[in-house]
Amino acid sequence: MKIAIAGTGYVGLVTGVCLAEVGLNAVCVDIDENKIEKMKQGISPIYENKLEDLMKKNYAAGRLDYTTNYKDAYKDADVIMIAVGTPERSDGSANLDYVKKVAVQIAQTIEKDTLVVLKSTVPIGTNDEIEELIRKNLIHNIKIELASNPEFLAQGTAVDDTLYASRIVIGVESEWARKILTKVYAPFNQPIVVTNRRSAEMIKYASNDFLALKISFMNDIANLCEIVGANVEDVAKGMSYDQRIGDKFLKAGIGYGGSCFPKDTKALHWLANDHDYELKTVKAAIEVNENQKVKLLKKARNLVDSFEGLKVAVLGLTFKPGTDDMREAPSIPNVNNLAERGAKVYAYDPVGIENAKKVFGCNENIVYTKNIDEAIKQADMCFIMTEWKEIVNYDIQGYKKLMKNPIVLDGRNCYNPEAMKSLGIEYYSVGR
Repeated sequence: MKIAIAGTGYVGLVTGVCLAEVGLNAVCVDIDENKIEKMKQGISPIYENKLEDLMKKNYAAGRLDYTTNYKDAYKDADVIMIAVGTPERSDGSANLDYVKKVAVQIAQTIEKDTLVVLKSTVPIGTNDEIEELIRKNLIHNIKIELASNPEFLAQGTAVDDTLYASRIVIGVESEWARKILTKVYAPFNQPIVVTNRRSAEMIKYASNDFLALKISFMNDIANLCEIVGANVEDVAKGMSYDQRIGDKFLKAGIGYGGSCFPKDTKALHWLANDHDYELKTVKAAIEVNENQKVKLLKKARNLVDSFEGLKVAVLGLTFKPGTDDMREAPSIPNVNNLAERGAKVYAYDPVGIENAKKVFGCNENIVYTKNIDEAIKQADMCFIMTEWKEIVNYDIQGYKKLMKNPIVLDGRNCYNPEAMKSLGIEYYSVGR
């Protein structure tokens, strides 16, 4: 069975690599020739644990290939997976332009019966729309059908999330499509949930939005904990023993970011509004998260008369540890605000510096450092935005020894408040 994957981002590349890893033949398609050549050399365009090793292994074994020639990749494929981006539009809706472009290319290229699988996160009903688009543009008289197969991977653990998934969701409208996808995923030996296409599309949104809601709920509770004198970490621990709640996504902080939660909450909220319905819980999650991102900045404003001329360290730039992804990272509004107010920002991140430079551009008020010590040396204040292990395991005495004014605002609750205060460090965290 030949499988072609359109798109080599987190979803497309990881999917192709993992399909090859379980013994299937996969070819990944992208329009960027330079990117394709690097992937053939085993160089991943994204920072993802275990990915490059598996790329090299399966490319060498002949099970995995990369190409810009979509015509050759699609024409005789048994299954074509669409895994291109669906970025957020200014109104919060999902932009399907890339999906539609690939759909037309498929229609004008395929020469045999083909199952097209939509892995991109798309609004409910999109599979119907794309199937109709392909059929309208078909050149050959062949069988074509769409299936929904949303992914549930997390950046930083994407390979394991794919190889050892908790479930595989397939949305199909025929027994033919079900049999093909069941055969594709049989080597993974994972539970398969079979639904119709619209239910599969909704499962993806509902899953992501529920996790986002859970994060925002804990952040809301954390804010109240600060007011009433409770400790959100103790509260989360007490909650976690209830199996109905579980222990995941209960960690308070300065909000979620990345390519999924912000985009998917807004997209589902927009979709509901477009159907004259308001998802009040999702709307609340979005609002709480936006406010939470600048929570520490608001605290900092009460500690100084002005940021003008201050050296401010920012530790962690990516939206979470284990990835170089800067999309919707809480660090962005904070760094921009500090720089705009005249602070000299000294920023550190283990892997995200290059992407951060693309986000912040040429800003003379932002300096990137190679380590934590360099960032905090003679700093008037320090913000912690990402809980990288390098930051969590840092010797906290360094803040006292190196900073001009040992003021630490910790957005990820990396340290023990009592230990920080015992060293004479002015320490602020979330919900404690």
